[in-house]
Amino acid sequence: MIDNITLERIKLLHPKIRNEVHDIYVNEVVPALTGKSTCRFAYTLRTFAEQDLLYAQGRTKLFDASGNRLGIVTNASGGKSIHNYGLAFDIVLLENAIASWDIVKDFDGDHVPDWMEVINIFKNKGYEWGGDWKSLKDTPHLQKTFGLNWAQCSAIYKRKGGLDADGYIIF
Repeated sequence: MIDNITLERIKLLHPKIRNEVHDIYVNEVVPALTGKSTCRFAYTLRTFAEQDLLYAQGRTKLFDASGNRLGIVTNASGGKSIHNYGLAFDIVLLENAIASWDIVKDFDGDHVPDWMEVINIFKNKGYEWGGDWKSLKDTPHLQKTFGLNWAQCSAIYKRKGGLDADGYIIF
């Protein structure tokens, strides 16, 4: 099933990957999930301020509104995440509108975990999966950076003429 929230979030991605991600999602991811799960993009483009709020979680912001202890969710402050440049997105599976980050559950019974069906579709198109990282594994995360790291993206962002009319880095 196509998730309209995901379609709106895809529109925030960098123009170099936006159409490709849309087509992969609609033409490959949605048809691959034949059971009760749906893929939603939890995050795509993240502002520097949004990134700083996530970075504060578990560091300077220790508790949520209910008093529950917060854990660290990212090692990247504002400007130091590929999300800040629209080249990354995080997924979550929805089963009956309930979020699931279970990477081994096979909701559609085809003997392949639904999470990995989505991940493998994107990996086969040249996207890097955070679950393959050696240090901090980030299983919801996918990115296509065209060989750029966050520091290179940041340098482009800061340079005069480094942004297009919509605020995306030019490379």
